[in-house]
Amino acid sequence: MITKEHIIAFIQKQKTAFVGSVDEDGFPNLKAMFVPRKIEGNCFYFSTNTSSMRAQQFMKNPKASIYFYNRGRFKYEGIMLTGTMEVLQDDDIKREIWQLGDTIYYKQGVTDPDYCVLKFTALKGRQYCDLKTEAFNIEDLA
Repeated sequence: MITKEHIIAFIQKQKTAFVGSVDEDGFPNLKAMFVPRKIEGNCFYFSTNTSSMRAQQFMKNPKASIYFYNRGRFKYEGIMLTGTMEVLQDDDIKREIWQLGDTIYYKQGVTDPDYCVLKFTALKGRQYCDLKTEAFNIEDLA
């Protein structure tokens, strides 16, 4: 059985996160993003542009998913989490996840109005590994 510790350790080893949102017509949209900058319990924090299509979609519909995978030579593992995404403009969390070099994306620095934080709260998920799939509720994991 999968554990929260395994999920977090697995995610921290990846280089890319795939983030899913729902557009105005109800269709799923996926985007590759940098991995979460902070993981706290079942919450995952990403940085993005406030003006981005993804942030705008989450403001209208908070349903979201995140997906991570590792394709090894002999083993493939993927973990999808589904839940809700909030668009945060709080200065404290923006400062907390700010990284050196972010001014490439946000010219005005940590106070740039086009810089925001996406907070994903996982509710459930699925893991694929060794030709098996396991569905789980986050609350039920050890």
